[in-house]
Amino acid sequence: MTITHMAGAEKRYIKNLKCWIITEGIAGTENQCLGVAQALGVTPEVKRVALNFPWNVLSPYLALETSGTFSPPLKAPWPDLLIASGRKSIAASRYIKRVSGGHCLTVQIQDPRVPADQFDLVAVPAHDPTRGDHVVVTVAAPNKITAQALTDAKLAFPELGALSGPRVAVLIGGNSKAYTMSGDVTRSLAGTLSTVQGSLMVTCSRRTGIENHRILQTALDKPGNFFWDGQGENPYLAMLGWADVILVTADSVSMLSESCTTGKPVYMIELEGGSPRISKLHENLMARGALRPWKGSIESWTYEPLNDAQMVANAIKTRFSLV
Repeated sequence: MTITHMAGAEKRYIKNLKCWIITEGIAGTENQCLGVAQALGVTPEVKRVALNFPWNVLSPYLALETSGTFSPPLKAPWPDLLIASGRKSIAASRYIKRVSGGHCLTVQIQDPRVPADQFDLVAVPAHDPTRGDHVVVTVAAPNKITAQALTDAKLAFPELGALSGPRVAVLIGGNSKAYTMSGDVTRSLAGTLSTVQGSLMVTCSRRTGIENHRILQTALDKPGNFFWDGQGENPYLAMLGWADVILVTADSVSMLSESCTTGKPVYMIELEGGSPRISKLHENLMARGALRPWKGSIESWTYEPLNDAQMVANAIKTRFSLV
């Protein structure tokens, strides 16, 4: 395969393509970039950056990036392809695009909230507003979920396969800018989950909070269920792999996107609060047939799984003439 810059630069063989991923170190955004790199078939070098003053306060609206903007510093030789995500990465994308003389192809994942033509390509989910010639619109968030990844994860946790069916993965987020997970909501959720027929496989996030975690663990860490205590290897992918049905709290764009990439029935657990933007994601996933509101009972259904990472990879190949 070869890659040719749309402006007519030299051909570059994808097997030798130098790719950087730049983020500010948030796992959710980094996984989106890694998923796209995986779909392209390239092995990236991951860099995590912080911004120095005043860019740390005013980015992305303050441009004029210099070598002193970033910590640690970003230095040549520059990559052929940059896949970046997160507010702090926007400055890095603009800087590398400029100082590389256009050699580096810049792909920004998530809505940068600045004009898309500052990058070679921008990938945004349908619930975000940015559109244009430089934009590819995905259904939800790109991710690393593939059939092979789930198969490999299942092999690492065979004990989950021994649980009686139906196996129900329960992915708990928590408090965010848009949502609140109160103790009352958590106790109600724990009571409803206790009545589910089948085996529960439960994992909580840091945003769940210590008290909410305790409420859920007390109610649900019972024989016949699996409740991850946060120790040892993370079973998250194995839970998705072994699950017959998946339940996800409404707050988490990444967990909703990953769950709907499996092709398995996904239910959304409501929390207090919300935002028009995330509600639009919920509506899009429900319209696609991937997501349903959870009302206490489970069913099985089929739909076309999301494949957003491959969608972005295909857009990169088309825009930059990968053949």
